[in-house]
Amino acid sequence: MSELINDILFIFQRLNWLSVLDLALVTAILFGILILLRDTQATVLLRGVIFLVILLALLVNFVNLPAFSWLINTTLPALLLAIPVIFAPEIRRGLERLGRAGSTSLFRRSETSLEELQVTFQAIATACARLSARKHGALIVLEREVSLKEYVSTGVYMDSTVTPEMLLQIFYPNTPLHDGAVIIADNRVLAASCVMPLSASGILNRSPERQMGLRHRAALGSSEASDAIAITVSEETGSISIAQGGRMIRGVESNRLVNLLMTFYRPNMITKQTFKLFGRIINLPNQKKQEEE
Repeated sequence: MSELINDILFIFQRLNWLSVLDLALVTAILFGILILLRDTQATVLLRGVIFLVILLALLVNFVNLPAFSWLINTTLPALLLAIPVIFAPEIRRGLERLGRAGSTSLFRRSETSLEELQVTFQAIATACARLSARKHGALIVLEREVSLKEYVSTGVYMDSTVTPEMLLQIFYPNTPLHDGAVIIADNRVLAASCVMPLSASGILNRSPERQMGLRHRAALGSSEASDAIAITVSEETGSISIAQGGRMIRGVESNRLVNLLMTFYRPNMITKQTFKLFGRIINLPNQKKQEEE
């Protein structure tokens, strides 16, 4: 025990500002990995791996087991190579989130004002209220910064105006387009009957309502695979749910739907205005030169 204390004191004596920076970087990377893997199936596996590594380290360092130590040192490289295979879906999802974090709204196809968004959201809220009252199932996916073109290609291309009547007609039971998702982008209904990715996080399995249909799993999966906002109307209960960023809000009132959607979209609108202003500041010297010429 005294040797362990002496070793710890020796380590603290050798600390300098570079060592502190080194530890801070490692801590930040590990924290980022934990954030990316949060609420995924990899969380349970990660806990087991951490517990196993700690147990093996204690056995190897504090117990004289030569054969066991040889086995661990021999199989450790193989275990490290197996980690990418085990966590492949979670690593892919984490890299997608990291890529979306660096994207900006400068590459959007068109500018959308808050007034136009309010009109579109009001039409969606009205349609969801009527669908909820009639208990007609629906899945509406709103595109934001990440393009949903690959999912649009799986459905029927429409490119029509967003109106309550249009959405009610699409999700009327037993119609050709009712089974699948409607994708809305730039205040237009791009396509209907689209196939969206299903969630693999297991969040719905831990919710009180464990028997979730494919619409809710597709809504949550869409929010995990992109930054889209997915709205679902339950065919059994008529309840309205919103999925965004791998989270789902259940039992949303139709009169609160517009405010929630505006809350989700407002940061994007602020980002657009910020980058637009930043672009004007950058181009200001060029504009002055053109005026002088």
